[in-house]
Amino acid sequence: MTEHVDVLIVGAGISGLGAAVHMQKHCPERTCLILEGRSAIGGTWDLFRYPGIRSDSDMFTLGFSFKPWTQGKAIADGAAILAYLEETVREYRLAERIRFDHTVSSAAWDSASARWTLTVQHAGAERLLTCNFLYMCAGYYDYKEGFTPDYPGRQTFAGTFVHPQHWPAGLNCSGKRVVVIGSGATAMTLVPTLAQEAGQVVMLQRSPTYVISRPAEDRLANRLRRYLPAMLAYQLIRWRNVLLQMFFFNLARWRPEKFRDRLLGMVRHELGPDYDVARHFTPRYRPWQQRLCLVPDGDLFKALRSGRARMVTGHIDRFYAQGIRLQSGEQLEADIVVSATGLKLKLLGGLQVSVDGQPVNLADTFGYKGLMFSGVPNLAVAFGYTNASWTLKADLTSEFVCRLLNHLQAQGKTTVVPVLDDPHQPATPWLDFTSGYVLRAMQQFPKQGKRLPWKLYQNYLKDLLLLRYSRLEDGVLRFSKAPSSGS
Repeated sequence: MTEHVDVLIVGAGISGLGAAVHMQKHCPERTCLILEGRSAIGGTWDLFRYPGIRSDSDMFTLGFSFKPWTQGKAIADGAAILAYLEETVREYRLAERIRFDHTVSSAAWDSASARWTLTVQHAGAERLLTCNFLYMCAGYYDYKEGFTPDYPGRQTFAGTFVHPQHWPAGLNCSGKRVVVIGSGATAMTLVPTLAQEAGQVVMLQRSPTYVISRPAEDRLANRLRRYLPAMLAYQLIRWRNVLLQMFFFNLARWRPEKFRDRLLGMVRHELGPDYDVARHFTPRYRPWQQRLCLVPDGDLFKALRSGRARMVTGHIDRFYAQGIRLQSGEQLEADIVVSATGLKLKLLGGLQVSVDGQPVNLADTFGYKGLMFSGVPNLAVAFGYTNASWTLKADLTSEFVCRLLNHLQAQGKTTVVPVLDDPHQPATPWLDFTSGYVLRAMQQFPKQGKRLPWKLYQNYLKDLLLLRYSRLEDGVLRFSKAPSSGS
């Protein structure tokens, strides 16, 4: 017989584990199962194993709303984050709910029974599972491969070529010449870490990124924990960080030139008046049109000042046997080249969706409050913020899903679907970001509209009101009872 659960969560990373705890707390009578395509929990924090991997958000906002972060460092390394997730699994007894090496390839909705039928690959075989509600927590990128440009002459390179998404175990960089291609958070994490052991590290970027330094430890948070209960201290710091982040984000949008000058002034203070900040740290775009790169304790600047690392800004002409030749004619000799060139975005892990036998192209839909799709019943997705910690939005989304499930039960309904009454309203991309990895993939993503509830605000306070306190019977969500729901 086909196995059935009330709620099926796809993904055992930070979103899926958080979702399962919210289900326990708010929908304890619902049966719930987590399917994870890999053999371990953690998602991003288990997959990425490159040297120095760390959060680019503080753990008081990247951590769960229900579980305080109690370690000393607010900007945590990957191992500490993974340990936090493993502790969550133990505390809430989630292990019995997780099935590893289960990859969901398709989901078919049947309105007559108000059920999803999922095709799942496991141990070389295909099986079916059914559920009443499908909650996708599989992240937003392709776990199988990252984005690697088609570098001319790459096949002639005699050294080691690596993408950080699949870092080789035991790769020895000691005394080696390393070139890290990229200007994002991964490159800025790798460079100071590799500089501690490599003979020479070059960070090669096509164009600069805005960078800001923050202390890895939050002294106020550590002091508060000495005198206050852990959860109270956690919530106070969490709210302080949320409000500060919103203030600085809005300041960057309202006063971009002033904000830009402040960022560049801090870089000049770190690197000195003789460093070419205009070339290497002054982007062509405005602040927060792409995500700011966080440098804890100024480690990147320290590596540059020490001479263990250097920055090169220019375009690649081609690879050759000993390294990389730039269009300027400069040659960068390398034993190891790291292509820290970003992610391949993949919505819902590439899930193929159909409704009543008709395939659904999610790119043709509009996003409802950034978590459901027009015309698609009983399906939600956890999709975090681009300008703040992912978990802030994922937590709110899980709360909303629980509210929705409880409302369905209270009303004796089985089905909820967002209905777009005005399909001709102006459409804008799902994400308002100019990063390359976003622009390459937006044609695969749903659209957003110009007004609620189809507009994404990337604003925690607005989402708090929209998702925690707004009416569910808003005229857009349509509730109904299936003629033969089987429940």
